[in-house]
Amino acid sequence: MELIKTPFGFGSTAEEIVQNVDMTNKRVIITGASSGIGIETAHALASSGADVTLAVRDTGAGERIANDISAATGNTLIHVAALDLSNLDSVAAFVKGWHGPLHVLVNNAGIMAVPQLELTSDGHEMQFATNFLGHFALTVGLHEALVSASGARIVSVSSNAHQFSPVIFDDVDYQIRPYDPWSAYGQSKTACILLAVEATRRWSHEGIYANALNPGAIATNLQKYTGGLKTPVEKRKTPAQGAATSVLLAASPLLEGIGGRYFEDCNESPVLRDRPVMFGGGVAPWALDPNNAEHLWEISLGMLEAKKA
Repeated sequence: MELIKTPFGFGSTAEEIVQNVDMTNKRVIITGASSGIGIETAHALASSGADVTLAVRDTGAGERIANDISAATGNTLIHVAALDLSNLDSVAAFVKGWHGPLHVLVNNAGIMAVPQLELTSDGHEMQFATNFLGHFALTVGLHEALVSASGARIVSVSSNAHQFSPVIFDDVDYQIRPYDPWSAYGQSKTACILLAVEATRRWSHEGIYANALNPGAIATNLQKYTGGLKTPVEKRKTPAQGAATSVLLAASPLLEGIGGRYFEDCNESPVLRDRPVMFGGGVAPWALDPNNAEHLWEISLGMLEAKKA
């Protein structure tokens, strides 16, 4: 299968992606849109006319960002809704409160390298729960809204750090193995890619396509546990550049009918054939494996059912 190439690249910005793109009457949800690349993603899609909902934990911060975006773009269709992805009850409440079609779901929010093992109130490792399971519950919960859009996209923000670990299906919550902040982060980001693979397989016949991406190295609140970026300066991006690939997958006509793939620097990434190189690119084969994707989907459904029991 030939890799998808676009006219955009490492230095492209989110605003450049949406030039000449009209998102009028398109409804968009962006998680974690009150900081980092979430703000830039929301700003770019709002500037193209989209009706944007900022799904955030801190609604006060969300309201301030929404007002800033409206003032800058002239788009008054910017909304704020409470969502804590680490709490499945919060996800369920958000889903219950959503009405009507959903054209684009950007699963953007995330945490990184939590120093010690933390379990959520639902009993799941915090990074897996926040980065993946909460987004999985949100995505599945909004399935009918995506269907009713008659052509919808799901954008799953992953990371180059997915190369640190596949999903360890027998112990996703570190009940047996020693906890490691980076393997936990890597596992959660692998899961984000697998979500896109399986959502496309299950739902493409309904007009729903999902893709995953690595936004690159951007200085944001994501590094609060790591003491800042360690990436070489020449490989770093601004938030506007970091949001570009998300916006490409969310809005560009170049990605119409495309799903189940992994992108970085606004282009599809090759599958790694050798061991990953530090600060290098590419996607690990385990993250695109269809069997892994189906298995993760099924065990994740089991986790949601266990919550209801």
